[in-house]
Amino acid sequence: MTETVRTKRWTRLEYERLIDLAVFGPGERLELLGGQLLVREPQGRPRATGIRLVAGALRAVFGSGWSIEAQLPVALDEESEPEPDIAVVVGEPRDYLGAHPSHPALVVEVALASLALDRGGKASLYARAGVADYWIVNLVDHVLEVYREPVADPDAAYGWRYASTASLRRDDSVTPLALPGSAIPVSDLLP
Repeated sequence: MTETVRTKRWTRLEYERLIDLAVFGPGERLELLGGQLLVREPQGRPRATGIRLVAGALRAVFGSGWSIEAQLPVALDEESEPEPDIAVVVGEPRDYLGAHPSHPALVVEVALASLALDRGGKASLYARAGVADYWIVNLVDHVLEVYREPVADPDAAYGWRYASTASLRRDDSVTPLALPGSAIPVSDLLP
């Protein structure tokens, strides 16, 4: 006899209510993706260094008028509130006192063990939310993966994918879509 396993899908509002009620312990690293609570990848030294490098490089390029958010919630839709390693949003931190940012100009994930998830489910969620510029600092292959041009695709995890992908090496440079006049050396982003 096979037993059917039932799961509960969570909305973003339910998830935020659980957080407000302190249901989760301070050490629990969770994020809501497509209605499911997932445990985030642990912070090893290579990943932590990568996050610091990306945040520093983006702060230097974006400057005032932009907020570089490290591992903070982004309200993508009613069933997703990921905490990307880096999200670049317009404005200042106090602009988001009433609600989490929902339209990041750039999202960056730094991936080691989470590479398959970042390329698959997370990429599909970001594409579905209309995030035009999504990067993965791939610590496995030591490259920067750049994903652009979200398009509907019924075969993708959440019905969307990126039509344009590029893999950039250490000696290449990348230009954020939100700042077309600036280039960042990929070597500044890789540990």
